[in-house]
Amino acid sequence: MTAPAPTGSSDAARPRARGDALAVLKLLALAGADHTAVVWTSREVGERIGVSQQAADRYLVALEKQGLLTRAMARRRQRLQLTPAAMAILRAEYRSYHRIFEGSSRVEFSGEVTSGLGEGRYYLSQPGYVVQFSERLGYSPYPGTLNIRVGAVALRKIALVREWTGIRIDGFTTAGRTFGGATCHPARLNGHPSHLILPDRSHYKDVVEFIAADRLRDALPVRDHDSVAVDVEET
Repeated sequence: MTAPAPTGSSDAARPRARGDALAVLKLLALAGADHTAVVWTSREVGERIGVSQQAADRYLVALEKQGLLTRAMARRRQRLQLTPAAMAILRAEYRSYHRIFEGSSRVEFSGEVTSGLGEGRYYLSQPGYVVQFSERLGYSPYPGTLNIRVGAVALRKIALVREWTGIRIDGFTTAGRTFGGATCHPARLNGHPSHLILPDRSHYKDVVEFIAADRLRDALPVRDHDSVAVDVEET
């Protein structure tokens, strides 16, 4: 966990995409444009979603103006890549359909145990966190996190989890220092109960942290580089 928390934006401030424009976002995401540029012409985009070249071009221009994709010319084609705002829209669509057909969300992935920066013990020992954990999770976590390094597929799933409500742990200020908030989600590591903890801000890009009542390295048991199966549920 790290401090402090950034100011969040409201759902009302997020860009929107509807109809065929949303179909363009889905098409590009399926082609991998969330992490690398897809090189297509407007005609090729139109053919794939069943509209004219002119209509497809209008959608691409509008999506670019909304900050949902970037466009750059590549000979006679365009290099098209989705922005984080576009992926947020698609995640919201996914959540809606998932709730309709499957109820509460659940994701599974695997990762590799890795040593962290050594800050978990310090942060989890802060009274401002300990009281909240005890009240909201029903236990006081072992003072330390288990760090799991994950790949691109797992990171996409974790991005979905970040959109869930979860169990909120509020930030606070003590002795002139500000400690950031976090959101916790019930999880199982190799079947062992724990919580995925997602700080509002983190030093890590491809590492996620887990807490539990016991020391997870001993309870599982695991060491650095061991593989762990992760199952996270929406509260």
